[in-house]
Amino acid sequence: MIKGYLFDYGGTLDTAGCHWGQMLWAAYQRQHVPVGEQDFRDAYVYGERKLGNESLIRPDFTFYKTLAVKIRLEMECLCMSGAWNADESEFKSKHKAVLEDLYTRVKATTNYSGKVLAKLQARYPLVLVSNFYGNINTVLQEFGLSTYFEDVIESAAVGIRKPDARIFRLGVESLGLKPEETVVVGDSFYKDIEPARKLGCHTVWFKGKGWTNRKFDETVPDHIITDLAQLLEI
Repeated sequence: MIKGYLFDYGGTLDTAGCHWGQMLWAAYQRQHVPVGEQDFRDAYVYGERKLGNESLIRPDFTFYKTLAVKIRLEMECLCMSGAWNADESEFKSKHKAVLEDLYTRVKATTNYSGKVLAKLQARYPLVLVSNFYGNINTVLQEFGLSTYFEDVIESAAVGIRKPDARIFRLGVESLGLKPEETVVVGDSFYKDIEPARKLGCHTVWFKGKGWTNRKFDETVPDHIITDLAQLLEI
């Protein structure tokens, strides 16, 4: 019997299953940033490593401010590598355009996610388990999602990152349940589904546009969804 849910955040509640690399690349294309996909991918990896290795995001940073830093790092990398020869005016213009494009989309997606979470919360206790930069609580408040979760387990706070299954165990313990009584919902097969399954949790894979073309064993998750509202039918 299912008694509680553990949710991933990034890629699950804010992008409807789409990998953030893909989200950013699509925005670069919509806003006509004149760079190739491989150059963008290299810049994306550079930015993520920079954010992971340096304390650039403070606990009080909103997602808008976090996204602004992320995009700036990518664009600086593109300019430094010679992939994009932008002057200061073009840099600022494209940075703002990509930022506003993405933030508008994330606000709409998190608003939709909140409506689904509200219905699910009426039936089950919910806990968030996320790899994030130390400001996830600020971000949840920004998008009106904080009231839906009884607890938040953030990698930067607990010192454990997915795909380490121990971070999901902390979520299970926070619910006061057994793994087999919980469902883990996430967009990453590698970081969410596999470790949660290993722990003994039920799993729901929110399958969207991934970062690679890697094929996964779709018999591993208990359910596969393409719309968060499908959780209400399981």
